[in-house]
Amino acid sequence: MSLSTAPPPPHAAPPGDTLSPRNQEKSHALGLTSATGLVIGSIVGTGVFTMPAVLAGAGTMGIAVLGVVAVGAMLLAVLFGQLTKRVPNSDGGLYAYSRHEFGDFAGYLVGWCYWIQSWAGNAAIVSSWVFYVDALFGFAHPSGMENFGIALVGLWVPALINLAGIRQMAVFQNITVVLKFFPLLFVGIVGWAFVEKAHFGPFNASGGSLYSGIGIAAGVALFSFIGVEAAAVTAKRVRDPRRNVLRASMIGTAASAILYVVVTAAVMGLVAHHTLINTGSPFVNAFDSIFPHSTWAGKFIAAIAVISGIGALNGWTLIVTETSRAIAQDDMFPRPFAWTDRNGTAWFGILVGTALPSLLMLWRYTSSSGLTVFTYLVDLTVVTVAIPYFMSAIAQLTFLVSRRRRVVGWLLARDLSVAGASVLFSMWVTFASGYQVVYQALVVILAGLILYAFLNARRQRLGEAAEPVDLPDQVPAEAGAELS
Repeated sequence: MSLSTAPPPPHAAPPGDTLSPRNQEKSHALGLTSATGLVIGSIVGTGVFTMPAVLAGAGTMGIAVLGVVAVGAMLLAVLFGQLTKRVPNSDGGLYAYSRHEFGDFAGYLVGWCYWIQSWAGNAAIVSSWVFYVDALFGFAHPSGMENFGIALVGLWVPALINLAGIRQMAVFQNITVVLKFFPLLFVGIVGWAFVEKAHFGPFNASGGSLYSGIGIAAGVALFSFIGVEAAAVTAKRVRDPRRNVLRASMIGTAASAILYVVVTAAVMGLVAHHTLINTGSPFVNAFDSIFPHSTWAGKFIAAIAVISGIGALNGWTLIVTETSRAIAQDDMFPRPFAWTDRNGTAWFGILVGTALPSLLMLWRYTSSSGLTVFTYLVDLTVVTVAIPYFMSAIAQLTFLVSRRRRVVGWLLARDLSVAGASVLFSMWVTFASGYQVVYQALVVILAGLILYAFLNARRQRLGEAAEPVDLPDQVPAEAGAELS
């Protein structure tokens, strides 16, 4: 029996977590529509506005790679839905799956990795968001501290919305999803009427082997789909999670995948290849092709990117908070992260989860080495999220090959295919990231294990974890005589 099936220890549920029926309803404010909006808003951030240019560097093969990654993301969406249906306490999503199947240590490891990538990813989003704010308001040469001030707005406005409550966060998320989804879809539909075949570059434009081209495309494609697990991580906030987590994950991921593929292909056909690979704002060029000599295209795209980024930051602020709250409630993370207000909002987790990327951005804008460190942390998000993906997949695989359930043959084959493909996909994500990033991810993991040593020792003292039995502390008489 897994440790997660045992009654929670007395220290795992802080007093603030005891909610009235009305407040419990507030804490489960994400219906299917809002949960789907959270998934879309978490996947589709500011990256989509630069992705066509990066993929064009690989060639038209980038569209195919994006499609393959989209299929992998859909498999993960199905996997998380299956795990939420099966795991009795799925609070925390990926953390809960690993803890249920493999115990406390695996659960902590997954939770730590996912928490790190979540707030580091917020720094990546807000960094890109700052550039679009500069473009929208015409800030030609802003200083580092001016950009840092803009970044603080991008990080703390979503934090304040989340502090106001889950219902307010959900409303804001749904509005931003609509505002950014339809303009992008406009490019993906209307833009095809202006596509020119000559604009598409060669199949492999990397200048190297097919493998190197796939590597260029895979990196940005993989990063773009982080967020498929949003509904699973926030399962406690979702109404009827056993049904709606699967539905929201699949609908949100499928909608994002269709948008990505259609829009990226359209932009590649709207903008000449040599222009596309040398621009940081491909959608401005795409709108210029649809509306020649327009004076408003740049401002319009910048405004959409700003809305998209603030929506993504809003959703990811919740995800960062829910990840740390779930682990802390099991007394496997510092307890303040489980502190909640009368509406069930983990306010301490919001503050810390926003302060960390704020400090990272301060480093970015005041230190010459900050950009290098920041770039490394952006790359780390891919690897550190691949580990929770991998652990979730093998948790399901362990269950399927065990004797704990009776299965019909074709259902077993289907579920094994989903879990097996998810394992391979997660391994590919790690492999495609490169050895340097994997090395740095290992350093991050080792740092987390130091914290676990102290947390586990505390849990053993409180009787929340089994203490290992050591040999008696005795010294033989002969050895004592020699030592004297």
